[in-house]
Amino acid sequence: MRASQASSVGYSNMSEAQNKQSSVTSRRDFIKTTGKIAAASAFAGMVVPHVHGAESGTLQIALVGAGGRGTGAAGNALSTKKGPVTLSAIVDVFENRLENSYDTVKKKFGDLVDVPKDKRFIGFDGYKHAMDSLKRGDIVILTTPLAFRWVHFKYAIEKGLNVFMEKPVTADGPTSRRMLELAKEADAKGLKCGVGLMSRHARHLQDLHKRVQDGAIGDVLLMRGYRMHGPVASAFSKRWPGKPSELLWQISRFHSFIWASGGCYSDFYIHHIDHLCWMKNGWPVKAQGLGGRHYRTDQNGEPWVDQNFDSYAVEYTFEDGAKFYMDGRCNSGAHPMYFSHVHGSKGMAIAARQGDYGGPSSIHSGQLPTRDTMTWQSKVEPSENDPYLNEWNDLMDAIRNDKPYNEVPFGVQASVVTSMGRMAAHTGQEITYDQMLNHPHEYAPGIDKWTNDSPPPVTADKDGKYPVPMPGFKKDREF
Repeated sequence: MRASQASSVGYSNMSEAQNKQSSVTSRRDFIKTTGKIAAASAFAGMVVPHVHGAESGTLQIALVGAGGRGTGAAGNALSTKKGPVTLSAIVDVFENRLENSYDTVKKKFGDLVDVPKDKRFIGFDGYKHAMDSLKRGDIVILTTPLAFRWVHFKYAIEKGLNVFMEKPVTADGPTSRRMLELAKEADAKGLKCGVGLMSRHARHLQDLHKRVQDGAIGDVLLMRGYRMHGPVASAFSKRWPGKPSELLWQISRFHSFIWASGGCYSDFYIHHIDHLCWMKNGWPVKAQGLGGRHYRTDQNGEPWVDQNFDSYAVEYTFEDGAKFYMDGRCNSGAHPMYFSHVHGSKGMAIAARQGDYGGPSSIHSGQLPTRDTMTWQSKVEPSENDPYLNEWNDLMDAIRNDKPYNEVPFGVQASVVTSMGRMAAHTGQEITYDQMLNHPHEYAPGIDKWTNDSPPPVTADKDGKYPVPMPGFKKDREF
């Protein structure tokens, strides 16, 4: 089924869609439910024995998705000091990526990497073989494009495996609701689940969060996030060259396709969106935004065919009326800005000084972040200065000591809020949290049954172009 056929019912607007759904999840119910999950996990062992790593035994790790981030996550896992670990299986749909990943980690970690040829799986069903090779309580790393996340997470739960998954975890309503239900199942089995929103494991941001919650800048009134730079990663693509298959090519260019990544808005901006909402200790109730495609061709006149805008400006509104502005841009030669700020009634704070999380964080009197106005600046021990390693140390500590640990609920929430802003810009409509969470359009239906011969969820027209957002014309769906 193509994306344009994904919903069998056409709604004139999303409010009507909400009213007609038989099981609608509200923002309040969703947040209330996720808030209970950690507490519920503490009692899960009364019904189902907890599955966790032995305090001193070697934990085996399988890597599902061997791109750059997956290889990095495997390296972080092997760098932890929370007990012995071994990388024992690797999966990808591209053999060259798998072998490059294996060579990279083997060269750096030596005997900690024990992945013989028969544990290197190629293809869409490789995740099953890799997880089947593990024992209950081992760990699987899920770093494929996000559309596959629920499929792999579901199988990991069935196998009793602890999980680390990359962000974003969803791009649409149906998979968001599905992931929340799966998170409950993981808790019921006592599984530990980490999500790659590493800002929450940046010690300087944890320190800032505590100070903001203690009233250091007064009431939080405004937050600002900026990620503005030139084109990066696979966000902008030229025409499919004819090989590999159109599906595999889209997977290799996943930032270009909303079904695979949520596009550049979701994949690039979720870190600022997550940690700024964390500073506020809440999620926005609605968003409105705009964006555009300023350049339809490269410098030689060859057309870009992907689904992304190259600039976005989204205004989020919280229940108390506070605002959060997220600005993103992928334009060469434009002024670069890549940081996040929090403004309160008594002062302001620099959260990420540079990049997605870069410190130090600082607090300032007034609203100008100068050296003269600075009243506090974070200090972090060198051993805890890498949030990518911190998140693995925190996860491994929970596994080894059987502590309740499940980041999937807030990973879903951050993904929903990110998608809400993206959809507001793509449709030209005001989108609420509830509308995004309960929207019926699933972007990659039937993905659990895909093979190498499956058609992609979006296909190119005769000019090699893919369906793109048209704000004001396509009002109830993104493409």
